[in-house]
Formats: sequence, C-alpha cells, structure tokens
Amino acid sequence: MTHWATLSRDQRHVLASELRASFTRLTSNRLALDLTRGKPGTSQLELSNALDHQMNGDYKSREGVDVRNYGGLRGIVEARELGGEIMDVPAANVLVAGNSSLALMHLVMETALHRGLWPGMAPWQESGKVRVFTPVPGYDRHFALTASLGIEMQNITLGADGPDMDVVREAVRRDASIKAIWCVPKYSNPTGCIYSDEVVLQMAELPKIAAARNFVVLWDNAYAVHDLLFPAPRLASLFAAADLAGTQRHMLQFGSTSKITFAGAGISFVGSDESVLKRIEEQLSLMTVGYDKLNQLRHARFLNGRLTAHMQAHAQILRPKFDLVAKKLHAGLSGLGIATWTNPQGGYFVSLDVMPGLAKRVVSLAKEAGLAMTAAGATFPYGLDPEDRNIRIAPTFAELDALEAAMDVLVICVKLTALESLQTA
Repeated sequence: MTHWATLSRDQRHVLASELRASFTRLTSNRLALDLTRGKPGTSQLELSNALDHQMNGDYKSREGVDVRNYGGLRGIVEARELGGEIMDVPAANVLVAGNSSLALMHLVMETALHRGLWPGMAPWQESGKVRVFTPVPGYDRHFALTASLGIEMQNITLGADGPDMDVVREAVRRDASIKAIWCVPKYSNPTGCIYSDEVVLQMAELPKIAAARNFVVLWDNAYAVHDLLFPAPRLASLFAAADLAGTQRHMLQFGSTSKITFAGAGISFVGSDESVLKRIEEQLSLMTVGYDKLNQLRHARFLNGRLTAHMQAHAQILRPKFDLVAKKLHAGLSGLGIATWTNPQGGYFVSLDVMPGLAKRVVSLAKEAGLAMTAAGATFPYGLDPEDRNIRIAPTFAELDALEAAMDVLVICVKLTALESLQTA
C-alpha cells in the first residue's frame, strides 16, 4: 500500500471524500459498540460454571479447616498453592484475600506510605516527597490508585522487554524520593510485552542500589497465565531472583482469578517475604476476621491440577478475537505510515499508536459512529499522553461480529483523522 506521506494533494482529496462517505454510512447505522474495558466475555465466564458444584456438602479444607467459619487471614493452604502457581511464588509466601487484587495493592501502598511494610521500614511519608515510577503506556487503575494517595508519578518508557532499566537504575540510585515502581511483567497492559530475564534480574537488584532504603517493586501478575499460544512464553521468577539478591521483602507480587473464573467472584493473592505478609495481616485484622474461605476452597478444587487446561479453553475463545483485530489493523492500516500496533501473545489488550496529536480525535470520531473506546490518555498518569497517540483496544468482551464492526469503525476513524492531519500539514 502507498505510504500516505507520498500522496499528492489531489489523491488525498479523493481519499478523504471516500472515507467521509464511509463514515457517514456508519453513523447512519446507529451502532452501539464497546471496546472500553478488558472484561471476560460470557462464553469465558461459562467455562467456570462448575465452580457451583465443588462443595457437595464437604466444607473441610485439606488441613481440616471448616471453611464456613471465621478466621484464617492468611488463607487456606490449597488456595495459597493456587496463588503460588499463578504468581510463581512458594505457597508459604502467599496470602489469599477477596475478589480484588486492586484492594490488596491499595492496602500495600497505604501501609508503605503511613506505617512501613516491615519492622524497621520507614514510612514513605516521613521523607517528604514520594514518587513512583510508572512504565507507560500502562494500567490506568495503578495510576488512579497512586494519585488517590497523593503520590507523584514519574513516567518511564516501556519497551518490548520491559521498562528502560538504564534510566530506572540511574534515577533510583540518585533520587531517594523514588520509592517504588509499578510493573505488569507479563502481557503488560496495554502493550502485551513480557519482561526479559535480564529486566527481572535487574528489578530484583534495584533495592540494593536504591537511595531509598524503603524502595519496593510492585509486581502485578494480572495476566500471568493468560496465554493465547501454547506452549506459553515464560516469565522469569522474580521471587527466585530476589531470593538470590537478598531483596525478598522489597518485592510485592499480586494476582487474582478475576479473569480466570468469575470476574466478580474470584480470589486474590499477594506474595512477599514473611515479615511483609505479617504486616499485611496486621492491617487486615482491623478490617476483617477472615475472607471467604468457602470461595477459596471451591477455586482450589476447581483449578488445582488443571489450571493450564482451563486457560487453554480461554485461549480458544480469545485467540480468534485477537486474530481478527490483527487482521483488520493489517488490512486497513499496514504500509500507510499512519499507525503502529502490538500483536501480543496473551493478555487482554492491543496497543495502537496513531500519528502524534490524533488519539483524542480518533476516539471522539469513533464515538460519533457509535463505538465507545477507552479514553485517549488513559494509559498514562493523570490521563496525559504527552504525544496524544496511544489508544487501548480491548477485544475480549465483544462477540466476533460486533468486534468486526467495531474494528471497521476504528480503522476508518484512524484513516480519516490521519488524512485530515496530512491535508492541513
């Protein structure tokens, strides 16, 4: 296809007329399409309907705990084992909570800020300004949580192998106000990148060189087992790397079953050093006398020993959707010089970069045609994409026919917006 920068004025005029006619046809169809959030589709949720039949009158855990009763803040052992498998952490270093890993992240951040995550750790707030590294483009909920606590965010470029660790290492070494770094290490939201072995090793070493002695790595394993291809690519073990480096208590790992079983009725996990888990338990004891151990047990019985097979069933549903997105983007935009995109091997998103300054216009135009997209800028702290070019595509919830229609709208909007920009350049 012809690179649009080489088109003549007349050629651009003809193309613009054709695209506007196509856009007008789309807007007349009263579409109601939605690619805003990465929710599991109904067919994915149905893969876990057997959760309802796991108890069969047997409410005792392997260790003889009656899961209908109070107590057990750390979680039953079967559930800790499941969390350990998902996060690649020993079960002894896992705490199991309710359906939201985001709630655990909030608790950890608040505890670090006001109390300290282990005995002798100075609370972040004692040192004045507190800043956290945020790889971008990244996860909007991490940004919102951090901002809600009054913590400043500093962007760091996210590449194909993870954050730019040369920049991270130098900044952490000289600046004691930098207390943490957010990470989505496998199938990062939204780019789908997987951190390289070298990046994982360097993450584990960061606390040893950090000017802030209370520096921590916030490792959100949200998509650790959400593979589209099998055998699946592997992520190096942060736990093992930190064990070698002697930095275990500086590593906080999070995970959940939210996109594995029932999105609103799962269980969540945090993994770390024993001293950190005890501090988290102390904080949780002020909030609850125990999470839903019945839900923990039914998840363990349903998933332990068959997690890979279950995720392969998810992949059979999701792979055609991601293939469709890749096909539409390639057919509509490849070779034009107006957009680039990722082709992830797993996770829940595709990252689309349009020409600088046009992402908000593309999303607005798509809305006119009946397609709801995640707000442009959402993948950056404070909603501010400095180049206004990144758009997150969430293909998982839509059925294939709706997804096809949505991608047709998106491609036309990208083209029309780019052409408008080129005509005024």
